Amino acid sequence: MTEPASAGGTPPAEITHRRVLNVALPIVLSNATFPILGAVDTGVIGQMGAAAPIGAVGIGAVILTSIYWIFGFLRMGTTGLVAQAKGRGDIPETGAVLTRALMIAGAAGLFFILFQLPVFWAAFRIAPASAEVESLARDYMAIRIWGAPASIAVYAVTGWLIAVERTRSVLVLQLWLNGLNIGLDFLFVLGFGWGVGGVALATLISEWTAIGLGLWLCRAAFTGSQWRDWARVFDPERVRRMMAVNRDIMIRSILLLIPMVSFMFTGAAFGDVTLAANQILLQFLNITAFALDGFAFAAETLVGQALGARARSRLRRAALLTSQWGAVSAVLLATVFALAGPAIIDVMTTAVDVRDAARTYLPWMVAAPLLGLTSWMLDGIFIGATRTRDMRNAMIWSFLVFVAAALLLAPLFGNHGLWAAMMIFFVARAVTLGLRYPALEAEADSPA
Repeated sequence: MTEPASAGGTPPAEITHRRVLNVALPIVLSNATFPILGAVDTGVIGQMGAAAPIGAVGIGAVILTSIYWIFGFLRMGTTGLVAQAKGRGDIPETGAVLTRALMIAGAAGLFFILFQLPVFWAAFRIAPASAEVESLARDYMAIRIWGAPASIAVYAVTGWLIAVERTRSVLVLQLWLNGLNIGLDFLFVLGFGWGVGGVALATLISEWTAIGLGLWLCRAAFTGSQWRDWARVFDPERVRRMMAVNRDIMIRSILLLIPMVSFMFTGAAFGDVTLAANQILLQFLNITAFALDGFAFAAETLVGQALGARARSRLRRAALLTSQWGAVSAVLLATVFALAGPAIIDVMTTAVDVRDAARTYLPWMVAAPLLGLTSWMLDGIFIGATRTRDMRNAMIWSFLVFVAAALLLAPLFGNHGLWAAMMIFFVARAVTLGLRYPALEAEADSPA
């Protein structure tokens, strides 16, 4: 049966393997720039020949990234809402969603600038450091905090670009943001000798120029008056929906972060060698996330558009095709980890005892892409459909399962038990979301 055109009258574009790859591959490439930037930040500041500046940049970046990450819902929520508006042909709403998201980003950034002193005080109470490191980190953060509005706004811009399938623009944006940052790192630190302040200033300049570029890349959203149709932008029903979506995603994201953070704290109880081995192995999980995120983001876009068009068969095809490519990536990752994992570990550390410990737990990294695939893909599918209440509730149950598994298995099997609890967490996320998938598909058959 031929599906109807969208509400805007445009026939729906066919969902093909090429279309999936066109959305996913630029995201995979853009994700690859993040670890490179982190390595350069550490490397250039390391040329100062002291430990304190390295620690200051590290802890300062972690604190600010964690604070800004709270507003990561702007990326996910914007993608889902804009993709659905595009799918139903409601072009004015795609501009209005971006305006709302940018206003939230601006308000949040201004809040952090105005209240930076109590925010920094609270952060160092949670993550204490030596007096020298804390002093340098405060200097670093005092410069970077002025980029808060831009840094948070990039989430919104990225979400909008993903929703309209302009992921090559996302790649351009990230290459500019991280590439300029790297270049300025070398200039300010190695060239001018500005130390920690130079690293912070490099990031600040990169963030503000990146949001300028991002807004230009999103210029289609600002054509005409759609983006400043204030009656639409502040429409109570649309605002309530956006706030509900963002609230649920934020709760879900916090519950996702807690197991990752507590994993490191719990692993520390098994000794410094095991802690170091776990830190190395978590990089394998980061690589897995970078790869699978591309196909999860493709699912967000294509599922959201299909749901907006009320096209159930297109929604199912989007979910299947993106998951198939995600599965290919997961198998490739597992194979690479199995064959090259020991060599990767050797590159990351020269400590023999840490190498031996990491190799002991390496099989869990081989299993992680395979066991985590379904949860990653379902996250993308549910974000695109903005079924965020289901995501929130599924994460609550999955979090409780992880806590129970960790409390039971870690005392019995040590670090192996801790990694087993993490794998169980992946499976629990997949099962709890999978049970709600039929209802998600059925929504495509209901009236808009």
